[in-house]
Amino acid sequence: MVEIRTLHTTHELQLVQKLEKTIWGMEPIPIHQTITAVKNGGLMLGAFIGDEPVGVSYSFPGYTNGKSYLCSHLLGVHPDCQHKGIGRKLKEEQKEAALKLGYTMMTWTYDPLESKNAYLNLSKLGGICSTYVENCYGDMDDSLNAGLPTDRFKLEWWIDRQFIIPKCEKQFKIPWESVQEGKPKLVDVDSALSGIGDCDSVYVPVPSFFQELKQKDKLLVIDWRMKTRKIFLTLFAKGFVAVALEREQTGPVHYYKLVKQELMGVEKHEN
Repeated sequence: MVEIRTLHTTHELQLVQKLEKTIWGMEPIPIHQTITAVKNGGLMLGAFIGDEPVGVSYSFPGYTNGKSYLCSHLLGVHPDCQHKGIGRKLKEEQKEAALKLGYTMMTWTYDPLESKNAYLNLSKLGGICSTYVENCYGDMDDSLNAGLPTDRFKLEWWIDRQFIIPKCEKQFKIPWESVQEGKPKLVDVDSALSGIGDCDSVYVPVPSFFQELKQKDKLLVIDWRMKTRKIFLTLFAKGFVAVALEREQTGPVHYYKLVKQELMGVEKHEN
C-alpha cells in the first residue's frame, strides 16, 4: 500500500534527500532551500510504503506577467518501485494540493526523447507543450543525461480544466527508417518539414526505449537529439502544440501528436 504524504519537517526532507541520491545518483537539493520553499507556497510530497520513502515530488512558486503558477521541479520513483503507477499518483496528489493553494497551472520540464515520461505528462495527465528549451541545464554527468545536451520540453498542466484533443483531417507523419539491428533513425528532416504544408496535425516519432538505445549507439542518440530539436522548434514556431504521446504496440518508435494551438482553445503561457 502506497501512501502519499505532504512533507514539512527537516527529518522528512532528510529522508527525501537519501531517495534523491538513489534515483538520480547526484547530490540532493539542500534542505535550507526545500524547507524555505514548502513554507512559502511550495510543495514536497513523498510516496511511502510503510515508513520507507519510495517516491518524491517537489515544486515551488513561479510568477510572470502578473500571474502565479507552480513549478514542479522534481518527480522520481525508487528504481525498485517504478512502473507501478506511483509517479502518476504523486502528480494527482500534487494537483489536488496545488488547487487548494489557489494555483490553476503547473509547469515542469522533461526530456522529449523519454517516451514514458511523455506518455504520463501528455496522454495520462493531460498536459500540453509548445516550448522547447535547448540544453536547458547545461552539461550534466548523471546516468540519465551524460553525453547529451539537456534539451527539454516545458510542459503546461492546466489543472483547473481539461482539454479535448480535436479531430484533425489533414495529418502528416514525420518519416523514419530502420538501420543496423533494427534501430530507428530519422531521415532528411528538411524534406520532412517541407511536406507538412497546411496540415493541422503532425506526428513526430521518438525512440520507444531511449535509454536502451543510448547504451547501444550513442551517436545515433545524438542524431535523434539534434534532428528532433529542429523538428520541434520548427513546429512550435509554426503554432503547433504537443498534446499526446501515442504508443505503438510493437516497433522501435512511438509518436508525439501535435495540433494547431488555436484548435486547443488556449493561449501560449509565456514564462
